[in-house]
Amino acid sequence: MVDVILGLQWGDEGKGKIVDYFAPGYDVIARFQGGPNAGHTLYVGGKKIVLHQIPSGIFHEDKTNLIGGGVVLDAVTLKRECENVAAFGVDYRKNMFISERTHLILPTHRAIDKASELAKGNEKIGSTLKGIGPAYMDKTGRNGLRVGNLLDKSFTTEYIKLRLKHQKILDSLNFHEDISAWEEEFFEALDFLRQFKIVNGEYFLNDKIQKGCKVLAEGAQGSMLDVDFGTFPFVTSSNTISAGVCTGLGIAPQKIKEVFGVSKAYCTRVGSGPFPTELLDETGETLRKTGNEFGSTTGRPRRCGWIDLVALQFACMINGVTQIIMTKADILDNLEELKVCNAYKVDGEEHSMVPFQMNRVKIEPGYKSFEGWKKDISAITDFAAMPQQMKTYISYLNEFLGVPVNYISNGPGSHQIVKA
Repeated sequence: MVDVILGLQWGDEGKGKIVDYFAPGYDVIARFQGGPNAGHTLYVGGKKIVLHQIPSGIFHEDKTNLIGGGVVLDAVTLKRECENVAAFGVDYRKNMFISERTHLILPTHRAIDKASELAKGNEKIGSTLKGIGPAYMDKTGRNGLRVGNLLDKSFTTEYIKLRLKHQKILDSLNFHEDISAWEEEFFEALDFLRQFKIVNGEYFLNDKIQKGCKVLAEGAQGSMLDVDFGTFPFVTSSNTISAGVCTGLGIAPQKIKEVFGVSKAYCTRVGSGPFPTELLDETGETLRKTGNEFGSTTGRPRRCGWIDLVALQFACMINGVTQIIMTKADILDNLEELKVCNAYKVDGEEHSMVPFQMNRVKIEPGYKSFEGWKKDISAITDFAAMPQQMKTYISYLNEFLGVPVNYISNGPGSHQIVKA
């Protein structure tokens, strides 16, 4: 049996904490897509740690953690992550496995990423410059190197061949920076990577499922950044939706049971791209400051706005979401008025669907207003004790989306989750 936790917005929904919260009920936690642009923030013993590629179940030492084949892996970042995890007294080699089909991010992928963004000028996508897009391009172009290749004697030869191909691309983009330091660091990290348990991920997972183990699939980024269904072209390079679980881990669709969708009580986005409910006023700034809305991977300030139910309903539909987990509800504690976007007006006509390409049309969000609860909810542990204004807000979301908000996060602590 496989359950899924994934983001329903533009990422940064707080999935790391949610995975950590649910992990005790599972045997295996598996990342199914994305790369080191993900930033899953956990608080362990009151101390903050940000995971980029390691599954968020790593601090539960009796759980198995798998980096799946749908991930693109930066060995240098992984080495640093492991050192950070080890500082908490966790033996990461004991319970972490890596699929042999996982593609590697090379130093030249990072260089191509940087060169491509520079070449776009004012039309930048907003890449995190981690080399993720170029790594996925090599994957679909059948050129990539995978973790399993590390065990081959021919790895260095294959790397040199691919590097020469990449150099031609870099030359065409007039990129001539010295990346020798990146390469030195990369090969040191590969020696570190070879020490892990490299497995055939799909057989590994399906054998666990066959034996009755419960698997929790962990997604990165958010549904509105999906390469096919997100706000193209301002998207990430992988399938962030539940379908990516099957292709990223090698499991059949009928194995999936619950799909837990994570959404903030408001909405944020990092980087460029359409954001219909963005607030460029004092309220937006208040959300940013109160919610500490700065990228956990890049440090970039996040754009903030009201919750977008049109986009959220779309995300629930394409993911088959069965339950919603609302995070950062406490950030709304001091607001007099709350708004939710319940319709789009596109070129003067009202719509209830997400347009084909948001950046090609003018979207005017339609709002419904709610009274704020004006109460500190961070210490509340029972939904019955929540303010009536919040219950009204949640009730409207449940009715509009057709999917229940079953959990509410009311603070950063792992214990601050209330069952609705």
